[in-house]
Amino acid sequence: MSRIPGKLLFGLGFASVIMGSTVSMPAFAADKISLFKVITSKDEIVIGLTDADLAQVEGQNAGGIAKMLVAKGSMSVWQYAVHKSSAGDLEQAPLHKVGLISHDSLRVEPYPTPLKVLPIDESKK
Repeated sequence: MSRIPGKLLFGLGFASVIMGSTVSMPAFAADKISLFKVITSKDEIVIGLTDADLAQVEGQNAGGIAKMLVAKGSMSVWQYAVHKSSAGDLEQAPLHKVGLISHDSLRVEPYPTPLKVLPIDESKK
């Protein structure tokens, strides 16, 4: 059995760490998106909030979003919808910015999804 020299093994390990951190860096640049379903008596939509947006919500949950909407009367959010990526995979992607208006028959709940959730591109406002 041949032995791999220690310096070569160290170099390969170090290179893989550098490559791994370079590849994963863009994922840390984008805010994580939390999805919620907003349900009224007439319809329902899925919205996405960044971690920064969610940090401004009391409790950082669906109940906090509902309270904030009632207190403010309205708020702007990104509507999310399922679409196919260029590779053919289904993803949750921001569709467009919408305005929510407080209403008595409004319900907000978490929206878990097994699909990849794309970040919000603020340049598309």
